[in-house]
Amino acid sequence: MSITQAAILVGGLGTRLGPLTATTPKPMLPCGDRPFVAWILRELCRYGVTETLLLTGHLAGTVRDALPALAAQLPRPMHLRCLAEPAPAGTGGALFHARDSLAERFLLLNGDSWLDTPLSPLLASRDPAPVIGRMLLRPVADAARYGAVDVMGEQVVAFREKDGRAGPADMNAGMYAFDRRVLDHVSATCSLERDVMPALATAGALRATVADGYFIDIGSPDDLARAQSEVPAQLRRRALFLDRDGVINIDHGHVGTRDRFDFVDGALAAMADATRAGWHVFVVTNQSGIGRGYYDEAAFFDLMRWVDDQVLAAGGTIDDLRFCPYHPEAKVSAYRSTSDWRKPAPGMILDLLSRWNLDPARCVLVGDQPTDIAAAAAAGVPGVLFTGGNLRETVRPLLSRFPQTRQQ
Repeated sequence: MSITQAAILVGGLGTRLGPLTATTPKPMLPCGDRPFVAWILRELCRYGVTETLLLTGHLAGTVRDALPALAAQLPRPMHLRCLAEPAPAGTGGALFHARDSLAERFLLLNGDSWLDTPLSPLLASRDPAPVIGRMLLRPVADAARYGAVDVMGEQVVAFREKDGRAGPADMNAGMYAFDRRVLDHVSATCSLERDVMPALATAGALRATVADGYFIDIGSPDDLARAQSEVPAQLRRRALFLDRDGVINIDHGHVGTRDRFDFVDGALAAMADATRAGWHVFVVTNQSGIGRGYYDEAAFFDLMRWVDDQVLAAGGTIDDLRFCPYHPEAKVSAYRSTSDWRKPAPGMILDLLSRWNLDPARCVLVGDQPTDIAAAAAAGVPGVLFTGGNLRETVRPLLSRFPQTRQQ
């Protein structure tokens, strides 16, 4: 159901940054310990995006040469491709030249800005057939710098470019979900903001989701300097680890198919709450049912993809997953062994802590068995025993007790 491909616009000249962008494209400028665009890619990993197209123009070779390092730094596998426009083509022209590589539905993002808000409304959106795209808007106190977008309900009705008018308004956050019909509205040289989206709005084919959250645009030297500390502080998140059977779903015993998967009361709401609060959500689950031959890994992943879609539709995300099919008494010989990933051993948790660069003291695990709590303790993560009832009622106080630092 959800979108798995993204395209990021990284071809701008970045003239306001002067000599900084003479040899380095703006999205590739360092921000903390990595290029700014690497933070965007890291965020896309949270939402199950498996392929990202970097739409380049200016200094395309620099972006192409950086792809292996960008991919190696990501916590989840992602296929990265660099697509270069043959000549300066504008933001809409970049889509035109990438048309043969775009999926049926895809995300499109600016490579030099970020709005820290859940992307679930874009990834899981199912708008009526006439709608071609959905965009994110952010309320601002003064729209003079950014321009404004006018909406009626969720329908985008007009775009107001940077006309100097001050006052509160909704600005374009530079984050969109499109289907391929948008390609009927682009040409070899055009602007997404000035040409394409106003035409879609006039046709009634564009919807918007208004979302608040930390926003940064690195287009000026002052904002780029500010991003050096703010972006890492914002995006190095707290994390909620959840056991699966007995916490997310009712433990019917070795649940491997959709017909036996029943969400615990409040589970979807709990994960949505954590996502909206700026937390990672991870699942760590012993799955000896695979080793015992009740279902195989393919069936497990099929089920979990369906679970991911339900979570996205509810406004949350499962950022990553670890499972352990191994058991000393497994019937399937390939899984008959002792593993340091099987709880109460901490292997699954430690692997996620390492891959996502997490501070254990800023994490918490919720499990329904003493083995879950023991695994958390061995990894240096606080553990909370879930004894049944509504999961949201257990998780909500944890989000308040360990608040995520939020930049505004």
